[in-house]
Amino acid sequence: MLRTIAMLLFLVAMLGQAHARTCGNTAAGFNKWMSDFKRDMRKQGFSNSTLSSSLNGVTYDRRVIRLDRGQKSFKQSFERFYKRRTQGMVRIGRGKMRRYARTFARVEKKYGVPAAMLTAIWGLETAFGAFMGKRSIMRSLATLSYDCRRSAFFTHELISALKIVQSGDLQPSQMIGAWAGEIGQTQFLASRYVKYAVSFDGNKTRDLYKSVPDVLASTAAWFKGNGWQRGQGWQPGSTNYAVLKKWNRASVYQKTIAKLASALARR
Repeated sequence: MLRTIAMLLFLVAMLGQAHARTCGNTAAGFNKWMSDFKRDMRKQGFSNSTLSSSLNGVTYDRRVIRLDRGQKSFKQSFERFYKRRTQGMVRIGRGKMRRYARTFARVEKKYGVPAAMLTAIWGLETAFGAFMGKRSIMRSLATLSYDCRRSAFFTHELISALKIVQSGDLQPSQMIGAWAGEIGQTQFLASRYVKYAVSFDGNKTRDLYKSVPDVLASTAAWFKGNGWQRGQGWQPGSTNYAVLKKWNRASVYQKTIAKLASALARR
């Protein structure tokens, strides 16, 4: 088993490196790259149906590249960032915590992640599902996979997105999200979806768009899987704060999650 896993990881790494060598910073080589990518994916076992439904007709998205190059909000001061991102969120978040109290309790019992932390993530990522994005995830991931800046990283995400389609969890037409390919109400990247998404509402379908139980449980599963310690706080320097660093690499965002969760916990 370990040998098989190691081989799979090696193949993914080699594939990422191969595509990094054929990346481009303009649309000029995108169609050739896409043709080569689909050929490689067929060799990796993806069906023609999965590849055609996911990637046929996908074009280079210049807007996604501009957004990738222009991420300025994380460069704001913590005070400014927190104020702009959390307006009204404590009041709304506490309402969500009351409305879904039984679900939060079930999730915490299983995964050990408290309602305040999950609510903070939920609110900050999409304002509780109000702003999940409107872009084609396949188009965004294909564009960023071809782009030279983070080609290997996004090639892995694009392959993960294909796994979601091949498994039957989502159809490509359903996979609409933010510009970097994030999925659902807490903005899972495709690789997080593959590894951590769970069905928690009893219907056996992992729905991170419409099912609040699935959204909360999947987010909690990610936290638990990345080292969250049940019953512990999340102050800077703690094990649980280190988990926040894995959720988002921007320090201003980590501080905002922690402060907002603390505010929500004071009821």
